[in-house]
Amino acid sequence: MKKSLIRKNVLIKRANFIHKNRKFNFAKLLKLINQESKDKKIGLYYPIGSELSTLGLIENLRRKKYIISLPVIEKKSEMTFYEWVYKSPLKINNFGIPEPLKIKKIIPSTFIIPIVAFDLNLNRLGYGGGFYDRFISKFEREKKILKIGLAHSCQKINKVPISKFDKKMDYIFTENKIYK
Repeated sequence: MKKSLIRKNVLIKRANFIHKNRKFNFAKLLKLINQESKDKKIGLYYPIGSELSTLGLIENLRRKKYIISLPVIEKKSEMTFYEWVYKSPLKINNFGIPEPLKIKKIIPSTFIIPIVAFDLNLNRLGYGGGFYDRFISKFEREKKILKIGLAHSCQKINKVPISKFDKKMDYIFTENKIYK
């Protein structure tokens, strides 16, 4: 099945699922980050639409003195991360995604990544821009990067079609299970 068709089908399932299942316990994720994060620099996403909300996680990490950063889409389809202080202003980019102001650039060692679909081999299907894959490829040569995907259980599929550019997750967290 083509990636575009998978995206369409899973996004419909996720939109319906989110209304029934809004609770997500971040305790195990916080424990994992505390154990495995190489520094206190975390790259997250600001939730839009039916994406799993990271706002509670961001607040917990902020209280534990982690440096929170959010992605900014730059020219030439590059992505960079900038520090974001909780509740500080965000601007909406051309994709409708809230971005922090470009004040302090961060290179996180831990990423919390949105997922459209995933499989048991920790392959992730994103929105199709390849932003995370390119960013991770660029920096994982320099430092170890912990890649954690967030999804609802309804987003699991049998097999994500992958290319040589796609990056596997180290962990995928759902409301029911941790895949590793």
